[in-house]
Amino acid sequence: MTHAPVPVEDADVHTASPEYATRFAGRVGAWFLEVQARITLELLTPWPQATVLDVGGGHGQLTGPLLDAGCRVTVHGTSDACAGRIQADLAAGRVRFQSGPLLALPWADRSFDVVLAFRLLPHVERWRALVAELCRVARHAVVFDYPTRRSVNLLSDALFGMKKEVEGNTRPFRVFSEGEIDDALAAASFVTRARRPEFTVPMALHRAMGRASLSRALEGTAAAVGLTSIVGSPVVRRAEPVP
Repeated sequence: MTHAPVPVEDADVHTASPEYATRFAGRVGAWFLEVQARITLELLTPWPQATVLDVGGGHGQLTGPLLDAGCRVTVHGTSDACAGRIQADLAAGRVRFQSGPLLALPWADRSFDVVLAFRLLPHVERWRALVAELCRVARHAVVFDYPTRRSVNLLSDALFGMKKEVEGNTRPFRVFSEGEIDDALAAASFVTRARRPEFTVPMALHRAMGRASLSRALEGTAAAVGLTSIVGSPVVRRAEPVP
C-alpha cells in the first residue's frame, strides 16, 4: 500500500519573509500590529518578565513589544532562515533563536512560562499536534491566534478571490470553529482562560480602505456596542493547564 507523504510543516518560513512583512506596512499595518501587541501583553499580565517562547515567531511582530515589557524571549523557527527579521535583536543579545521541527520542539516539557504562536495555526495541516506541542512546553499558559467561523470568515472560501486581489500574497487558510479549538486544548489538558477577538471588519477590507483613522473609528464603535466580542476575528486565546 502506498501512503501519502506526510506534509512538511514549515508555514513560518513564509511568515518570516520580507514579502509577508509587506502586508503590515503603512499605517493600517502598524495599527494591526499595535492591536495584536496590546492584546498579547494584556494576556501576559499575570506573568511579568516571563520566559516566552514565540513558536514560528520569525516574523518579529511581537519581539519588540515583548522585550520592551521585560520578557525573556526565545524565537523558534523551522529553518535558520526564519531568523532574518530579528537579526538586530539577536546581534544585540536581546533575544535567542532556535530552529527545529514545528511538531517536535527542541525543549523539555514546561520549559517556558508562556508559549506563543501567531500567524501560524491556520496554515498548519496537523494543527492539533501543534496545539499539543505548544501546551507541552508551556509552564503557565499558551497564547495563540486563529480565524474563527463565528465571523465573516464563515464565507472565507467564497471571498478568497477578493482577499487575494487586495492582499496579493495571501494564502489559503483554515478557519476554525470554537469547539475545535476547545477540543484540541482539552486533549492537552489545557482550558481557555481568556478570549480576545481583534477586528469586526475583515482585515482585508481595512487594507482596501487604507485609512487607519477610519479603521480605528469603525472598530472602536463595534467594540463599544459589543459586536467585536461576538463576531470578531482573528481571536487571540490564552489557555492554561487544567488544575
